[in-house]
Amino acid sequence: MERRRVVITGLGAVTPIGLTAMESWQAVKDGVCGVAPITQFDPTGMKVQLAAEVKGFVPENYMSKPEAKRMARFTQLAVVSAKEALENAGFTLDEAEADRCGVIVSSGIGGLFLTEAEHDKGKEKGWDRVSPFYIPMGICNMAAGQIAIHTGFRGMCSCPVTACTGGTNAVGDAFHYIRDGYADVMLCGGAESAVTPLAIGAFTSMKALTQNPDPDRASIPFDAERSGFVLGEGAAILLLEELEHAKARGARIYAEVVGYGATCDAYHMTAPRPDGSGGAKAMEMAIADAGAKPEDVDYINAHGTSTPLNDAGETAAVKTVFGDHAYQLAISSTKSMTGHMLGAAGAVEALFCALALQEGFLPATIHYQVPDPACDLDVVPNQGRSADLRYALSNSLGFGGHNGSLLFKKWEA
Repeated sequence: MERRRVVITGLGAVTPIGLTAMESWQAVKDGVCGVAPITQFDPTGMKVQLAAEVKGFVPENYMSKPEAKRMARFTQLAVVSAKEALENAGFTLDEAEADRCGVIVSSGIGGLFLTEAEHDKGKEKGWDRVSPFYIPMGICNMAAGQIAIHTGFRGMCSCPVTACTGGTNAVGDAFHYIRDGYADVMLCGGAESAVTPLAIGAFTSMKALTQNPDPDRASIPFDAERSGFVLGEGAAILLLEELEHAKARGARIYAEVVGYGATCDAYHMTAPRPDGSGGAKAMEMAIADAGAKPEDVDYINAHGTSTPLNDAGETAAVKTVFGDHAYQLAISSTKSMTGHMLGAAGAVEALFCALALQEGFLPATIHYQVPDPACDLDVVPNQGRSADLRYALSNSLGFGGHNGSLLFKKWEA
């Protein structure tokens, strides 16, 4: 089967550090931290007081009030990001067949805030008083569904629900779908908005979240004092196109998607394999899928959650795959700025990889202070820097043992 080339031609995002893709990227370059006290509910009395919330997002600035009322927040973020991606790409359906345009958008938790609110309403007023919109607004696939409705894309429309790897799976699956000839254009990515009492409380109970009250020492990937992740929210959508399709309409190309690997640890509900072998295999698969070599990779946007197990295990996995070259490449975690956006994380980080390649810039791991011997690679501490980049790898490692890696290549006409 002919393997068609796939490029990124449009970017859209709403994140804790920006309301657009380019605003978010500029914040990455500036080392802006999106971690702050929780505002979406009153966390008084809870052990965790911080999150990485999207700030200043007013849905009515992007859609009508009735539309906004019939979308959960994660869907609003996704639809707005998709609209931006299309506008950024200068793409309209006049330039393609609707049946060969698809949508793959992940969410790990969906409309959890709605579940909490409607459950409270049902207990108070009776279960038959629950909103008729609760189910169609709250289910995880509705971000993908609403994007398809708003764009008229009639091809495959799907939603990987693979925890923290979902956004990466969405981009990887869309890449393969175009590469193997099933579509010409795909909107893909992830969306999440789960800064709620139940989510914060549940992640706290399982010891996943940091309880550090200092925003500058909360999300600190690879630092010896890391103590858990900071829950974030947001969305990122990428427009992928088959190369000749993009060229035919004179599209601007950000980067090329060249490899994708996905594996499962088959080990534990939440903990990764200590040797990082599952993540290592996903990286190896992505590199092989691209026909590249490990030494070709210049930068890794790590999963880098700021949990003790993840960061040490991911470092071990990188050493397994890259050997001595592990000490020559750069590996940073933008979760130090955005927090952990669960199902949106991989999509946001894919977007950052594309822009890193385009601009030749390595994002920093901010707030890094105390080196950890188990995480002894070049984590681009505190300050991003310019670099000659040709290949960038993005990793995602999710609860359930899901591992995903994407390999991107600098666009060379």
